[in-house]
Amino acid sequence: MIFQDRLDKQSKAFKLFLGVVLIGVVGFFEYVAGYEVEFSLFYVIPVSFVTWFTGRLFGLVVSFISAVVWLGVDVASGHPYTHLFTPLWNTFIRFSFFVVIAVLLSALRNALEHEARLARTDNLTGTVNSRYFYEVVQKEMDRLKRYGHFFTLVYIDLDNFKIVNDEFGHAAGDQALRVVASFIQSHIRRTDVVARLGGDEFALLLLETDREVAHVVVSNVRTGLLEEMRQRQWPITFSIGVVTCRAVPPTVDAVVHMADELMYSIKRDGKDAVKYFTYTG
Repeated sequence: MIFQDRLDKQSKAFKLFLGVVLIGVVGFFEYVAGYEVEFSLFYVIPVSFVTWFTGRLFGLVVSFISAVVWLGVDVASGHPYTHLFTPLWNTFIRFSFFVVIAVLLSALRNALEHEARLARTDNLTGTVNSRYFYEVVQKEMDRLKRYGHFFTLVYIDLDNFKIVNDEFGHAAGDQALRVVASFIQSHIRRTDVVARLGGDEFALLLLETDREVAHVVVSNVRTGLLEEMRQRQWPITFSIGVVTCRAVPPTVDAVVHMADELMYSIKRDGKDAVKYFTYTG
C-alpha cells in the first residue's frame, strides 16, 4: 500500500520510464538466455505495471515497445525462421496479447476507482457521504494532534425544507439539495470538504481555518445560499452551527455533536442564524 501510494504521487512520465527500463531488463536476460528459453511471461510485468499506474494509453505504448523488443532480441539471438513473414506475425500476436492485458487491466482499475467513488459519494448531490466525511474529520483530528493545524466544522440544516417537498413536490426538494451542494462546493476551497449527512443536513470541513476566517466563509456561503433560494422562490433558510477546534476533541462524533447542538439551539430560537463555538479542550 505504501509503495502504491508513493508511485501514485510520481508523474506518468516517470512511471513510463520505469516500465521501459523493466522491458530493457527482461530483453537483456532473454538475450543472454537465448531464444530457446521462453520469457513471454516476464514482458507482462512492465505492461501491467505501466497500465495500472498510468492508464490505457501508456499501457498500449509499452505493449508495442515490448513486442518490438521481443522481436529484436529474437533476431539478435539468432533465432532461425523458415519464412520472413513468421517473426512479423509472431510480433503481431505478442502485441495483441499485451493489448488485451492492458485493456483488461485499465478497465479493472477504472471499475475499482468508480466503486470507490460511489462508496464515498452521496448519489443525489455528488458530495461525500457521512461515512467518508467522518474519516476525513478523523484525519484532521490526527493532524491537529501532531502538527497543531486547527480546523473548523460547519453543520448546516435547511429550514422549511419540508414545505418545499409538500408544496413543490419531492423533485423540487431534490433540486434544492443539489443547488445547495453545488453552490457550497463552488464557494469553498478545493481542499475543503462538503458532505450530505442525511436528509436536509450538510456539513463542511474547513481545513486550517480559525474562527475569524470561518466567520467570513460561512457568512459568504449563507448569504449566497439565501439569494439562491430567493431567486427560486423556495422558503428555505439556514440554521448553521460552527465549531472551530484548537484542541483535539475526544472523538469525531463529539465534534459533530457540538456543531449539531449549536444548530438545534438556533432551531429552538427561531431558525435562520449562525452560532459559533471554539473548542479548546
